[in-house]
Amino acid sequence: MTTTIDRTITSERVPSSQARLSFTPAGSPPGLLDGAWWPRSRDLFRELPALTDVLDARWGRITRVTVNPTHWPVVPRKVPVNGHTVHVGWFAEEQDPNKLILHSYTAGRWDLLVIPPETDAAAATRLMSAAATPGGLHTASALMTSEDTTRHAQEELQEEEEWETDGGAARTDSRPSPLDRP
Repeated sequence: MTTTIDRTITSERVPSSQARLSFTPAGSPPGLLDGAWWPRSRDLFRELPALTDVLDARWGRITRVTVNPTHWPVVPRKVPVNGHTVHVGWFAEEQDPNKLILHSYTAGRWDLLVIPPETDAAAATRLMSAAATPGGLHTASALMTSEDTTRHAQEELQEEEEWETDGGAARTDSRPSPLDRP
């Protein structure tokens, strides 16, 4: 995927729906992630205002966001949000491609798992719960890999069950079936 770094800023803000988020409980032991964000698209310019609307009230003004550009086709340098601008940076090698890092002058840093917008609701729910586990020791990419493994196993089980219910069980002996005779 090619990433474009957009150096322009416009004051036009595209309305978006409320952010879909989960957080570790306040006062819980620190972990590798502080929660999860499930954006509706891969458009940071459109998605970040909804995210910061929620987080500014919770954590103080969000001033900077960093992403890995692997999953973001365009990375804007600045995004206007309610009354201020959020600066956006990117790290291709240093940052987990499935993580978003948020910075606030008043309260510090938070790391959120970014759930791909095309993820189905059941998988997103599992991922949001796993990312909000107090003291969690899984990275964002480890959670995504685990979910992919779970999804593949479920698909294989479903295919096997469909095969069995359609009469597709394989014969275990080498004798010809009575139906094989001419």
